[in-house]
Amino acid sequence: MSKVLLISTGGTITMVRDRVSGALVPADIETFKAYMPELSGGDIRVDISAFDPLLDSSDVDPKSWAQMAQMVYDRYDDYDGFVILHGTDTMSYSASALSFMLENLGKPVVFTGSQLPVGVLRSDAKENLLTAIEIAAAKDEEGNAIVPEVTIYFEDRLFRANRTTKRNAEHFSAFNSYNYPALAKAGVHITYQPHLVHYSDSRLPLKLHTAYDVNVAVLKLFPGIQPATVRAVLRIRGLKAVVLETFGAGNAPTAQWLYRELKKAVDNGIIIVNKTQCNTGSVEMGLYAVSLNLMRAGVISGYDVTTEALLTKMMYLLGEYPDDPEQVKKLLQTNLCGEVTIDE
Repeated sequence: MSKVLLISTGGTITMVRDRVSGALVPADIETFKAYMPELSGGDIRVDISAFDPLLDSSDVDPKSWAQMAQMVYDRYDDYDGFVILHGTDTMSYSASALSFMLENLGKPVVFTGSQLPVGVLRSDAKENLLTAIEIAAAKDEEGNAIVPEVTIYFEDRLFRANRTTKRNAEHFSAFNSYNYPALAKAGVHITYQPHLVHYSDSRLPLKLHTAYDVNVAVLKLFPGIQPATVRAVLRIRGLKAVVLETFGAGNAPTAQWLYRELKKAVDNGIIIVNKTQCNTGSVEMGLYAVSLNLMRAGVISGYDVTTEALLTKMMYLLGEYPDDPEQVKKLLQTNLCGEVTIDE
């Protein structure tokens, strides 16, 4: 019998309606199991472990990521796969973070949740959770995990976690992976795409990374942006790295003041990574003249990485290499676990 550990962090999927007040409240494990009798029996054993207290995903932070990663690491040898219940609002951040924190992962870690609570009649919770469990337990003919990486399963698609962005707050298809195809599609059968899966070296043991540095920021450019706005971000005390969200293929205003502010920040040791505001496509610095000043200032390319993956990767690398900014810059432009497409 396959064994899957279900880790509940909270979120909409764990909510049920209170019989007295009628309000939606987080369900304890026994109440949740009562709404999900399918978790008992069958050919997959599902054990449940929960955060205490459960968290709204808006309150999830790097300490929460470390707790999730630690729970997987501590029980890694006991289970064939893991499913993490999580609120949708920051799921892409958490799942991206775990893809970096769990190095050499050889088993599935599937994030899922729902747009409607498990205690609501039309909820998408059951379908999402039961399919995620099946994916977490899935093995090939040789007994190896079919998708041994951190993923997000929602509605009928399985995506690489660090390629995802929440795209919709109303539809059941809440997530998309704009720059990388789905790893699987669920219908009557689950159709996997093994050639798209990221496989770690099976000879290497799982390695846990829980150090992180939150001294990062996002600076989104817009027409008419003023020097005071840019300075307010780039001169934050203790700042170490910035996601610079630019136009199109990585373009920015050619104003000399912007060039000077960016160059000054880079010269002061702040790492600035160029990330396009477009969901689909990649940064191509130098393609247009309006990106040349960024290159001259020392801004580096983020290629087609998502903002969620780039931010969590920055936190992870700054935590791992606190005294080696050059190594951080190098690895920010390296594909570590399928998070970015870089032409070699």
